[in-house]
Amino acid sequence: MVSVTSSEGEFEMLASDNIWAQSKKRKISADMGTSLNCVYSEFSLPTLESSDYFMEPSLKELIAWEHTDTGYCSRVNDFTVGRFGYGHIKFLGQTDVRLLNIDQIVKFDRHEVVVYEDEKDKPVAGEGLNKASIVTLILKIGSQRLKGKALNSFVKKLKHSTERQGAHFISFNPLNGEWIFLVNHFSRFGLTEDDEDDIMMDDAAMLQHPGEMDDSDVPEADDQDLVHPAGTLLSHSLPAHLGLDPVKMQEMRMLMFPAEETEEFDGLFSQEKQSLRKESARPSLHYSALKTNHKNSPPAVRRTPLALLGYNASNSDPSPPGTILMTSQNKGMPLKISKVEGFKLDLKCETPISGSHSNNVVDAALFMGRSFRVGWGPNGILVHSGTPVAKTDSWKGFSSIITMEKVALDKVVRDENNNVKEELVDLCFVSPLELHKSMSHEIAKVEVGPFKLKLQKLVSNRLTLAEICRNYVEIIERQLDVTGLPVAARTRLMHQVMIWELIKVLFSARDIGGHRETNVADEEDIMHDKDSLPEIELEALPLVRRAEFSYWLQESVCHRVQEEISCLNDSSELKQIFSLLTGRQLDAAVELAASRGDVRLGCLLSQAGGSMVNRSDVARQLDLWRINGLDFNFMEKDRVRLYELLAGNIPGSLGDTKLDWKRFLGLLMWYQLPPDISLPEIIHSYEQLLLEGGAPYPVPVYIDEGPLEEEVNWSVGGRFDLAYYLMLLHADENTGSGVLKTMFSAVSSTHDALDHHMIWHQRAILEAIGTFSSNDLHVLDMSLVSQLLCLGLCHWAIYVVLQMPHRDDFPFLQANLIREILFQYCEFWSTQEIQRQFIEELGVPSAWMNEAMAVYCNYHGDLLKALEHYLESYNWQRAHTIFMTSVAHSLFLSAKHSEIWRLTTCMEENKEEIADWDLGAGIYVSFYLLRSSFLEVNTMAELDSFESRANECREFFSRLKESLDAWGCRLPVDARVSYSKMAEEICCLLQSNGEGSSSDVRLSSYDTMANAPLPEDQRSCHLQEAISHFTSFLSETAS
Repeated sequence: MVSVTSSEGEFEMLASDNIWAQSKKRKISADMGTSLNCVYSEFSLPTLESSDYFMEPSLKELIAWEHTDTGYCSRVNDFTVGRFGYGHIKFLGQTDVRLLNIDQIVKFDRHEVVVYEDEKDKPVAGEGLNKASIVTLILKIGSQRLKGKALNSFVKKLKHSTERQGAHFISFNPLNGEWIFLVNHFSRFGLTEDDEDDIMMDDAAMLQHPGEMDDSDVPEADDQDLVHPAGTLLSHSLPAHLGLDPVKMQEMRMLMFPAEETEEFDGLFSQEKQSLRKESARPSLHYSALKTNHKNSPPAVRRTPLALLGYNASNSDPSPPGTILMTSQNKGMPLKISKVEGFKLDLKCETPISGSHSNNVVDAALFMGRSFRVGWGPNGILVHSGTPVAKTDSWKGFSSIITMEKVALDKVVRDENNNVKEELVDLCFVSPLELHKSMSHEIAKVEVGPFKLKLQKLVSNRLTLAEICRNYVEIIERQLDVTGLPVAARTRLMHQVMIWELIKVLFSARDIGGHRETNVADEEDIMHDKDSLPEIELEALPLVRRAEFSYWLQESVCHRVQEEISCLNDSSELKQIFSLLTGRQLDAAVELAASRGDVRLGCLLSQAGGSMVNRSDVARQLDLWRINGLDFNFMEKDRVRLYELLAGNIPGSLGDTKLDWKRFLGLLMWYQLPPDISLPEIIHSYEQLLLEGGAPYPVPVYIDEGPLEEEVNWSVGGRFDLAYYLMLLHADENTGSGVLKTMFSAVSSTHDALDHHMIWHQRAILEAIGTFSSNDLHVLDMSLVSQLLCLGLCHWAIYVVLQMPHRDDFPFLQANLIREILFQYCEFWSTQEIQRQFIEELGVPSAWMNEAMAVYCNYHGDLLKALEHYLESYNWQRAHTIFMTSVAHSLFLSAKHSEIWRLTTCMEENKEEIADWDLGAGIYVSFYLLRSSFLEVNTMAELDSFESRANECREFFSRLKESLDAWGCRLPVDARVSYSKMAEEICCLLQSNGEGSSSDVRLSSYDTMANAPLPEDQRSCHLQEAISHFTSFLSETAS
């Protein structure tokens, strides 16, 4: 049973049944006529191959009706399908039975029937066989229990079971055990295990057919001590330790893998001899069946394994779980309590089989007796067992379900309705990569065998960094204009804009000797109108960068300040002033104080963050008030907080107030540290406070600001915001590789751990300007490659691979990756001329591309194209093999001799690289050369010329035989036919050229033809001609 889900929506998997296989020819009796079989059975009839199933009308009757009434199979009245000894179904009204595979659709079992077991194949109600029907099931019961009150009680319970399943009870006949009910549509109908226990079914039929065994044959078994026939106490087995019924588990394992029971118990019974294990395999099933029969359990008939029910951890019953129910109808019903005492699972603690890990009683490996592992498919497809990754912890999964999910690599290009927007694909991936490609690159050629791969490295400088950052910001701003974006996506995009602005502030340089010099007169002029500013001195550059960073901080926290003020009422003007100061909005703070009539406070605020003298004066005044015993309770607390902030006492001004890390960094920079301190010292001061626990953690923006689309688990110190990592990189550019890997991980800037599309560009730009150098960030490169491949952008994925730095310990890394992409995604790039041309422009060897297309064409059966691509990829040996086994004979029998000559002469130029050339394609070359020599006009017509050709023919026939022996079964029948035709044509030419020659020469030619690989009928004809000619020769000699 397979469940198909997706981490970001439904991931559908098409059914693998081939409709042509369902409509293949059926064998029909000869009296119906051959033409009737071809016309009607090919396209109209249903299929039913199981010998114990039947249908009405039968197959012969359907053919007869179709012959007299065309289209009858599309409107069969009261179509009936049944199984002997189990029951039947009458589908009411007219039913379209064309192309129906009855064996796969309708399945009868003991006391139950299933129609369309696979929900994916089930049509809507009213179509196909999913329609209103009358179901008749044969119940195998003991007649002694169906008398009087027992019969009435039985019918009442049977009616209740029918109505519970959504069906309408019609009747029950105790004489033949027929239970008849009406259903509106189909799923699974019948009796569950508990139903059979409740209505006291006779389970004798689980061992033998009725009449072959009576109740006296059932041996008594002790319910207290369950012993395996081999002598092992079952209550001490592994299922018992998991709280399961070991008899039931053993029975289910025997039902699914009866032939391998000896191997399954090899570890349990290693102390016993192998012969004993083999003898105990089948008796164990017999014993288990007898024991189950004694306890009124389900019959031991082989059924299709269904999903296990999830264990209800909230059940207040302390008893261990018992029998595992095998049908979905039992879901929600209480578990049976087994008498087996085993290990009781303590559900208070999280274990691999409880809590948030699996929510299952036992994993599929233990249940099925097999080991299931996680498997990855192309394009992020994950195959595993247990709870789907996309489900919440409250979702109860089935451990026997194999789940297929697709990793959401394309979440960044989905709108609020979870639909992929092509506009976002272009803005998130294509446009940034086009900008990256338009910059300067260094080309490094790496030899990979006979080819050279052009690795690229982005080259830039800090003078042009501002322009580069501006171009990236423009692309992000275009993304913000896209309609239907989630709120979290807009928050992420605004953060990316601020990151590019921060990169420009921290790492850009100025051309002091040119016209691009700037100076600082106003902080806003620095950010918006740099080109119009006058020259500045080299010593002032750190102060300029500090001022730019200060303005960046103001801009990044402005919205937080406005949100905080909007939550305050008008009477809280001091709190509003404090909030404005946390964002260094001094003008607004002074204006607010003056508007409230507090001119003195306004004067103090206007000097906030100025000289250290003003800060020391305010701090000294506060100390004097404390020394003189001033009661601060008579002063507003918010006003005291303002004075503490103006004095540079950050902890005293904040108190218990929680502040985000950017505003705290701003307070440290603006009000505590000296105004002439360098930016690296400011960052180190904050870092020191962070280590001491005196500063808020620089949490990522999606945690700090939100809103989040899903819950994110974050631990203190686990990961920081990308902006903080950039500050650390500016303060100390000798950052280790460990910090770089954490810095350039997706979680430092977005909650989507699989989205690396923008952080890859930020890494590339920083590395290009010489901020750092690293050759071990391949995880970042491959993450972007995975995203691009998921979206079908194979050409850009190869471009990213070529940007990866060369490593001496992995010299062929890029080559291997490119070839893997070409092979796995050939269907995408080979069908799009733009991608194919782009890949060629990147310098990828055309031989690699042709080899990938050859494999693709070979897989899809287009062998002639595969041969052409193998030739263009210089894979002569593989091309020769396909030519001999699949292409040559087809072309030869189609009389396309010029095409064969073109292909063989192309390969002949490189025959040194082809094994067995003379016994392969060389055969065809020799044939055409030999045939042309016969067809040429021979003016000499000498005897030795004919003899030499006869020798050539003899040699050619010998090579034909050797070729047949060398290739053996690899040559199809058509290839052998083409060999015979070549031999026959050469024989005819030899015979025609021998006319007029002496009898000895003619007889010699017949001897040559006798060695040709010809069919027996043609060989006999030549032999008769030889005998006739020899007889004539004897007659002439005698006369």
